[in-house]
Amino acid sequence: MKKIKTLTGFLLAVLLFVGCATEKPEGEKLPKGLPEFKGEIGRTFEDSKEDYPQPLHAPEDAPNVILILLDDVGFGQAETFGGPISTPALTKLAKEGVSYTQFHTTGICSPTRAALLTGRNHHQMGFGTISELSTGYPGYHSIWGKDAASVAEVLKQNGYSTGAWGKWHNTPDWETSPIGPFDRWPTGMGFEYFYGFQGGETSQWEPQLFKNTIPVEPGKTPEQGYHLTEDITEDAISWLRNQKSLDDEKPYFLYFAPGAAHAPLHAPKEWIAKFKGQFDDGWDKMREYTLERQKKMGIIPADTKLTPRPESIPAWEDQTEDAKKVYANQMEVFAAFLAHTDYYIGKLIEEARSLPGGENTIVMYVVGDNGASAEGSMTGTLNNMMTQNGFPDSIERQLELMDEVGGKNHENHFAVPWAWAGTAPFQWMKRVPSHFGGTRNGLVVSWPEGIKASSEIRTQFHHVVDIVPTIYEIANIKVPQEVNGVQQLDMAGVSMAYSFDNKDAESTRKTQYFETGGHRAIYNEGWVAASFHGVPWELQGSIGFDNDVWELYNIEEDFSQANNLADQYPEKLEELKRLFDEEAQKYSVYPLDDRFVERASNPERPSLTKGKNSFTYMQGTVRVPEGSAPKIYARTHSITAELDYKPGDEGVIVATGGSAAGYTFYIKDNRLHYSYNFFHMNHYDISSNITLPEGKLEVKMVYTQESEEWGGGGTAQIFVNGQEVGKGKVDKVVPARFSATETMDIGMDLGAPVTPNYHGPFKYPNTIKHVTFDLI
Repeated sequence: MKKIKTLTGFLLAVLLFVGCATEKPEGEKLPKGLPEFKGEIGRTFEDSKEDYPQPLHAPEDAPNVILILLDDVGFGQAETFGGPISTPALTKLAKEGVSYTQFHTTGICSPTRAALLTGRNHHQMGFGTISELSTGYPGYHSIWGKDAASVAEVLKQNGYSTGAWGKWHNTPDWETSPIGPFDRWPTGMGFEYFYGFQGGETSQWEPQLFKNTIPVEPGKTPEQGYHLTEDITEDAISWLRNQKSLDDEKPYFLYFAPGAAHAPLHAPKEWIAKFKGQFDDGWDKMREYTLERQKKMGIIPADTKLTPRPESIPAWEDQTEDAKKVYANQMEVFAAFLAHTDYYIGKLIEEARSLPGGENTIVMYVVGDNGASAEGSMTGTLNNMMTQNGFPDSIERQLELMDEVGGKNHENHFAVPWAWAGTAPFQWMKRVPSHFGGTRNGLVVSWPEGIKASSEIRTQFHHVVDIVPTIYEIANIKVPQEVNGVQQLDMAGVSMAYSFDNKDAESTRKTQYFETGGHRAIYNEGWVAASFHGVPWELQGSIGFDNDVWELYNIEEDFSQANNLADQYPEKLEELKRLFDEEAQKYSVYPLDDRFVERASNPERPSLTKGKNSFTYMQGTVRVPEGSAPKIYARTHSITAELDYKPGDEGVIVATGGSAAGYTFYIKDNRLHYSYNFFHMNHYDISSNITLPEGKLEVKMVYTQESEEWGGGGTAQIFVNGQEVGKGKVDKVVPARFSATETMDIGMDLGAPVTPNYHGPFKYPNTIKHVTFDLI
């Protein structure tokens, strides 16, 4: 018995030892508790001594941090990295610091942002894709967990002020309504202040904005000179001045993510004029010129090859003269948008440098969240949402309206070949993370007090997950093991600070996987295995995964991935494919899914409307995002409103969408109207054949879906007090989504108006008791 007890005790000790050995070491926990009281407490205040808990202070000499992220900008577009578009603010910053030429993103928007702000891989965060395409798997549900605190949360709890401006595309689509929940909005993720928009894109002229969690409208109209980039810059500068006026010793974290240069490509006419004629040589020559500049500047090795144009992309010389006019204009508008944005970023940086602590301010300027975008289709488009719903535009229509491109009336985007040209010298573009055209983005870092180097290039291989660990190291902040009571995921990123003043240092990132939309790649110590999975401008259907081919590149000798070595080193390729599978399983990459449009209408996704066919809204219910509005797409339905009316009353009863696409039910000129906007290409207007009687009215619109074709329409009827007063065909309807950020509004039409028949918000002045939708 004694031996058994002894053996049992020994085994227990071994088990306890093993358990302790495998536990994570105790790490930093946030929030930090109140300090131990070191005063004295007597019976009264007279014989006691105070020890007041002091405000939280950041580590000594912790720098201010400005993190800038552009949108949809390719490696070969900005002049700082050899491109044709002037970016003097970025270039000035590069002269004051270091430029990274082997820095990488995830290949698409929301995933890059999730990785950038946490230091974790995008699938690890549930962001294998954008929220609007999310699916019910751990790597794809788009739900930012509490086990991955943002850099803003950690810095805030270490004594920083925090603020975010511009685009926020990391709140689940179904949580962006005015009732929240708000814990996955910027202000719930550690940002004490937010001014910007939710979703993938918005009009730069008539944006849908939020201040913290409150919907707000721009203070000016486009006619009065409003532009979103200018607005958020001015607001960020105001915040900086307040912050430094009130506590000039407190460091700040400023995250600036403008909508530029994501479609719609909106720029002032005077900026567009600056680039007139600069792209008349076309996309093939643009790539050649860019390669020459990149080599001359030392951005790329002198022996870098220019990867050839894919067969699926046409040559410039084969285009008609009319097409060349349209295409050149598209690129002029894009260039203006990017240059205009860089100018205002320059103003922001200049202000930051002039304030107390300006020299101890690190600026990390990431030039794009992925490669240049091919979502404008092969011809380009006046309506980006139209192409994302699967409908191409025509050269003829674009030529006719060319002078309007860049203005408020169009959701314009450039043609696929310009995206390819903008990623020179690499293959492919946004949404193709198998190749560097989708993931290689420029990065410039400037920190006068912390980086001695200037005008120097860094070639270490790094990824967007490495930004957060870098910030923690330079701010002397420990990576927390627990935040707000939740154990944290392991950090995937590594610090880049070692490379700031050592251009020859060996890269500390040895391995990195890439995947979105079925495109896959794995980097490991100078080698890349890549599996291309179809052209990114085809947005419908699945091509399956049985016939995928893997390529192999030695990027230490082949900077642009021009020489496929798969046949020469099959064993190396198989080794890397196995490594990809290990990383994919580790970070929840599976299951692979290459669908796009079909995922936008995923019936399994949470929604305020899920499982319901009838909805009633009260007057003043506004800024309801599409994901939380009734799904009336290509479906029989009715809209019924009870309201008070007197002659002269005019305004919107309900509107959903905006100038890109949508519908509106409204009263004007004493008549009832229903207007359906099919991508600003077809407007279907149905008006009552009677003037409206005074008093309490029941007005109704009944739409009957008749076509089974994608985008095919039906018939709309309008009624007043049960009597049919108008009827008309709606030949084409939007099958998947009207807009990226426009909303449903009861009693008005906020943002860009659905129809040109009125000017927004066109608020109804009388009482609307309720508006009811019935889906049939």
